[in-house]
Amino acid sequence: MKLKFTNLMLMGALALSANTFAEGGKPVKGASPNDPPKKYIDPANMNPSVKPGDNFFDYANGNWVKTNAIPAKETRWGSFNILRQSNTDKLLTLLADVSKTAGQAKGSLKQRVGDMYASGMDSVTIEKKGYTPILPELSRIDKITSLDGVISEMLYERVNGIGSPLFGFGVGQDSKHVDKYIVSLRQGGTSLPDRDNYLKDDARSKKIQDALKTYITTLFTLTGTSPDAAAKNAVTVYELEKSLAKSQLSRVAQRDPNATYNKFSVADFSKTTPHLNWVKLLPMLQVTGQDTLLVGQPAFFKDADALLAATPVEDWKTYLKWNILQGSASLLSSPFVKASFAYNSALSGQKTQTPRNERMSGQIDGALGELLGQLYVEKYFTPAAKQYMVNLVNNLKVTLGDRIKNLDWMSDATKDRALKKLAAFRVKIGYPDKWETYPGLVIDRSDYYGNLKRISKWRYNFNVTRLGKPVDRSRFGMTPPTVNASYSPTNNEILFPAGILQFPFFDFGADDAVNYGGIGAVIGHEMTHGFDDQGRQYDADGTLRDWWTKDDADKFKSRADQVVNQYNGFTVLDTVHVNGRLTLGENLADLGGLNVAYAAFKKTKQGQSTTKIDGFTPDQRFFLSWAQVWRSSQRPEAAAQRILTDPHSPEEFRTNAPITNIDAWYTAFDVKAGDKMYKKPEDRIRVW
Repeated sequence: MKLKFTNLMLMGALALSANTFAEGGKPVKGASPNDPPKKYIDPANMNPSVKPGDNFFDYANGNWVKTNAIPAKETRWGSFNILRQSNTDKLLTLLADVSKTAGQAKGSLKQRVGDMYASGMDSVTIEKKGYTPILPELSRIDKITSLDGVISEMLYERVNGIGSPLFGFGVGQDSKHVDKYIVSLRQGGTSLPDRDNYLKDDARSKKIQDALKTYITTLFTLTGTSPDAAAKNAVTVYELEKSLAKSQLSRVAQRDPNATYNKFSVADFSKTTPHLNWVKLLPMLQVTGQDTLLVGQPAFFKDADALLAATPVEDWKTYLKWNILQGSASLLSSPFVKASFAYNSALSGQKTQTPRNERMSGQIDGALGELLGQLYVEKYFTPAAKQYMVNLVNNLKVTLGDRIKNLDWMSDATKDRALKKLAAFRVKIGYPDKWETYPGLVIDRSDYYGNLKRISKWRYNFNVTRLGKPVDRSRFGMTPPTVNASYSPTNNEILFPAGILQFPFFDFGADDAVNYGGIGAVIGHEMTHGFDDQGRQYDADGTLRDWWTKDDADKFKSRADQVVNQYNGFTVLDTVHVNGRLTLGENLADLGGLNVAYAAFKKTKQGQSTTKIDGFTPDQRFFLSWAQVWRSSQRPEAAAQRILTDPHSPEEFRTNAPITNIDAWYTAFDVKAGDKMYKKPEDRIRVW
């Protein structure tokens, strides 16, 4: 089953050793005086045969990329992955310890985390059970005889934590009334990562389509369906999903928050979907007392409703069984797990399956993150790191405010509103002030599949029971070990989990250039999301409301279009280009964040000096730190898929594109006309 999480709209995510850092670059507390000094910018990772102005990513990271092959269990490898692996290793240490002893106090943190891990690692029991955990679901679907029965099954699966066929459903903030929760409906119903995977007919797309059909056939065969019937089922499922994909909005179209904000009365929306009577369906989804709902893509629901009526019930039963199979395959015995991996490998290029213990670690972090997170924070995160981040965030807020005040393209009226929004930023660092305890959630040491089903059902109930309650803005949108960061427009908040507050982003022993080029640029990135093409449409309290003068909005769009055009020109694979419109928000955040971080760095003592460390000036170290954050390589299959689905540009272009618009980079590395990355001063893009 696919675990369902609360519908927190976390937009603008960055991706993206618990060393500790003191002002003035003092040694790490507790470090041996005989330890060699750490090279925060290591020339051994660089490729000095490449001019900085020709390809800065290669200059800064070329030798590292050359000598660090992608591990077989990974689809890409770089700074983020290395840090995530480090955090995974820490979590595995915690999980091995807490799962040693059975019989701990029922309902306690250690009992639930330990027994969840033990249940997932009990491969003997999982193998014995085969696919029996999903037999009740398949048998129930077999008994369906009508379209009403099909629809009832779709709702039953959702409420009971089993699956989410046909459409997306959740409860979240009303973005135009952010103090209230509201029901939201979204397009869905497809298995491939993006609608374009169904709609394109190039060789790469056809390979992915064939992989899905093979996967469907294999899973049905594993549950006793004849090969011929299983192959027929694959065609049935694929054609249904392709029809749904044709009705979906593109990812670029969904970037417009006003276009996806469509509020209806429940009765009026039901008139547009005669076979999906939401007046009757919402109570079946445990939603009562709601007279309005938000619909992200109304046209999709009209088409899905028509498809429901036009498709034989037997075909829908096949589709429903497929949803059970694909949602549970990775949780069952090894033939199902191998089939799941073979399919995912075709999409990503991953060579070998991730070890079971690492898969279980990630699963528990996602499912019980605020229980496991308490153990992680207690052992690996220091109050000193949190306080340093608080200070750094405040420094960058002041710097971004100064930059807004000095913009030459924005009117005073819009500047005042922008500064009001900046001042209202909420900041969350490390871990939540109040931990979620998952009350009532039962974890059984001998019931792996059942545990996941109960977790999913608990999360569904938690989600819908928020209706009618005050919006809780204190909730943490990421688990503490996560190597990432985020901005939420409806909360107007920036969030930095404990997991990212480590080298190469942050280190107590590093000089300011390294930390400002690393975590400083991350902070600036998340702040700038509040003013990117999406974030700028939300005001100081998070409400989706226009606060711009028309002239200022037009000037912003003109500058943003320059960014779109710059990234559209980058080639990733053969004829595959970066989608500058899909990645616009992240590209604006990279450009703004790096500018803000550099301006803040120049206020430090080191930023105002020219003293070299390891042969590099402070400014050079700042930009090299930025580059090493993004050092990475990836498999071609993963790169092609990311272009369709990922709002972030590939790491090489995240490194190179922003700096071509920053004058200080040209000075630091003596970049001149004739160098491949050179842009004339008048062509350098300046937004925030």
